[in-house]
Amino acid sequence: MNIHQYYPVDIVNGPGTRCTLFVAGCEHQCAGCYNKSTWRLNSGQPFTVQMEERLIADLQDTRISRQGLSLSGGDPLHPANVPDILRLVKRVRRDCPGKDIWLWTGYRLAELSAPQRQVAEQIDVLIDGKFVQALKDPALRWRGSSNQVIHYLR
Repeated sequence: MNIHQYYPVDIVNGPGTRCTLFVAGCEHQCAGCYNKSTWRLNSGQPFTVQMEERLIADLQDTRISRQGLSLSGGDPLHPANVPDILRLVKRVRRDCPGKDIWLWTGYRLAELSAPQRQVAEQIDVLIDGKFVQALKDPALRWRGSSNQVIHYLR
C-alpha cells in the first residue's frame, strides 16, 4: 500500500484530535474530487513498518489526547489496499484501546466485498458513497456530498 500524506495531529477529518492517513488508489475517480493526486495506486510513498510504528506511537502518546485514527485517500477500501488496511485497523484495535477508527470510501456499505466487510467489522464509523459534484454541500459535516452516508458501526 502507498500513502500520500500522514497527519499526526488533525482536527478536520473526524471528531476530536486524530491521526489521519491518506492512502493511494481510487477506482471511483469522482468528478470534482479534491484529492485527484491519490487516484493512482503506485503514487505516493510506500506505507512502511516504520510509518506504521510511528502512527501507533502517535496514537499512544499521552502528551496529545488523540481520539482516534482517520483513514481516507484515495480509497482505503480499494481492493489492493484492503490487506494492509485490515492489518492496520486490527493492530490499532489491539494496541490502542479506546481509540476510534473512521474510514472514508467511495464504495457503498451494502456493496462491500467479503474482504472489505472484514475491515468494516473493525472500524467505528464508515462514511460511504462516491463524491457527487451536483450534490456537493459545504455545510455537511464529515462528507462532501449529500448522497454520502455516515454509518456508526460500533
